[in-house]
Amino acid sequence: MPKRDDLEYKALHMVINTGKKGMLQSELWRKLYATSREGSRIAIKLENKGLISRKRELSIGRWTYRLYSKRQQPSINSIIEVPCLTCPDDPRCVAWGIVSPNNCEKLTEWILSFAKDETKNLGDS
Repeated sequence: MPKRDDLEYKALHMVINTGKKGMLQSELWRKLYATSREGSRIAIKLENKGLISRKRELSIGRWTYRLYSKRQQPSINSIIEVPCLTCPDDPRCVAWGIVSPNNCEKLTEWILSFAKDETKNLGDS
């Protein structure tokens, strides 16, 4: 029988790999070859650790939970438009220099665009 920590690790990675669509809790415990009780306990433990969120959902006439990872796998798309990659001042840009990321308007706007997207996504759920 696998250790509980191993099952939690596998479960977390399964949920992360589903991306934004999430996965049903019942699907998770089936893939782990665990009982529904073990699967529920693992999901609750991961939720209590702040690693996943659970949303109640009716599936095939039964109530279950859809599990979503609070972390998403990184992708190149997350940094593809960072202004630093094409900035002509990049060679002179240092933390406390005249040209600095601390006071760069383009970098600040780029970062704030992510905050706007996050706020919009929170409103959609």
